[in-house]
Amino acid sequence: MKEALRLKELYEYHILDTKPEKELDELAEIASMICNTPISMITLVDSYRTWHKSKNGMDMDEVRREDSFCQHVVNNSKEVFVVEDAQNDDKFINNPYTKGDNGIRFYAGAPLVTPKGNVLGSLCIVDTIPKKITAEQKKALQVLSKKAMDYLNARKLILLQKDNLELSALRLKKLTDEAPCVIFQLHRNKEGDLSFDFLSKGIKVLHPDLKVSALKKRPKLLFDIISPEDLPFVKESLDNSYKNLSEWNIAYRVKNKENETEWHMLKAIPETEKKGKVIWYGTIQNITNLIEYEKTIEQILFDISHVLRRPISSLIGLTKCMSDEKKLDEVLFKEYATYLKMVSDELDDFTRKINQVYIIKNKLLSGHTRDLPKAGKPKSNIIRTN
Repeated sequence: MKEALRLKELYEYHILDTKPEKELDELAEIASMICNTPISMITLVDSYRTWHKSKNGMDMDEVRREDSFCQHVVNNSKEVFVVEDAQNDDKFINNPYTKGDNGIRFYAGAPLVTPKGNVLGSLCIVDTIPKKITAEQKKALQVLSKKAMDYLNARKLILLQKDNLELSALRLKKLTDEAPCVIFQLHRNKEGDLSFDFLSKGIKVLHPDLKVSALKKRPKLLFDIISPEDLPFVKESLDNSYKNLSEWNIAYRVKNKENETEWHMLKAIPETEKKGKVIWYGTIQNITNLIEYEKTIEQILFDISHVLRRPISSLIGLTKCMSDEKKLDEVLFKEYATYLKMVSDELDDFTRKINQVYIIKNKLLSGHTRDLPKAGKPKSNIIRTN
């Protein structure tokens, strides 16, 4: 069970079979210099092999675990494992790497201990002649092995953060792709060249004929679908936002594939970068339904003003007649009162209906029409720029 947990943590470091890293290679080299040995390594003990992450003075990438000296280091996280003469040690008498003139005679390995107490492998030194190691050299190996683990722990944390960032970016992309609008990131340099760094899939909903790849190559394709009447205002608003670093906020008309007019609204916040570059983070939405609703409300209000004219005119006429009468007898007063009540009831009934219309309007719009262009007004009001 302990070995299973050790291996699980080893794999969490994502270090096996990776390329050499200068920081670890230098620690192994320092170990050789301190202990005066021709070979030094940083090793990691896997289930079936010992893999050499750093190797100084030898070329072998790995050895079988059962033939490895480092396999014995994982059993003790406190001490430096030392073999002064392998040919006189029962544990290594039959080890293939101790045979011959250049066979291993001396070995010392300091454990690579994780914060959880598991030993991943060792920082070790090797020689082809018998050797003794001093207490100071043991201490130096332990210090170097701790430095190696500090590096591995920092490396693991960076990889974890990178994975989290990539996961967050993937989740964010999924969210933006599902948004019913276009989410974009747009660059502009001082020469006026535009480039999209990001475009969400919402562009396919707003402009089915436009491809993200095509827009990234030629961002000004977006201008081609804008109404010729509104295009100058759109370009002017972009220039103003670039020069003043003000919010780019504009509504404009486009033609859809059925050749019908639609209203789109673009909102983006600019941010300055080096060398005259500006980047915008923004959205483009189809606001045609809101525009149509505004038109409908305006028409209703226009109709209301006409409907109100009759009862108001009646009231004005009745009050004038009453004021012109020199003497109102009871019969005439009651007649005027009857007419006044009829007109008042008509006004009361109509104002109640108006109130219901405004309640429905406020629920539907909830403030969304604050920035909408006023349909039917002069061009200076149709296109709104900040």
